[in-house]
Amino acid sequence: MKTAMIKISVATLLSAGAAFGAFAQEFTKGVVNKVDAKANKVTIKHEDLKSLDMPAMTMVFRVEDPALLERLKEGSKIEFVAERVNGKLTVTEVK
Repeated sequence: MKTAMIKISVATLLSAGAAFGAFAQEFTKGVVNKVDAKANKVTIKHEDLKSLDMPAMTMVFRVEDPALLERLKEGSKIEFVAERVNGKLTVTEVK
């Protein structure tokens, strides 16, 4: 009986992991044009943001994590994830 319960639990975890993977954010390539540390904002010239259904353009994003903001330098080529956080376009990850 315990073996059956363990198998069911493992199957449940695996299916939950697969579902979570479907929501993984897609990284987009871009170039940092400006960093405004005081306002916690960054201007990025980016490729299509498929997850947000936006064409390539240059735009300003919020950055909530100060450590992330410190890693951004003007002229740097980056890959980033942008999401709507409280209705505002926000960079949430950078690599």
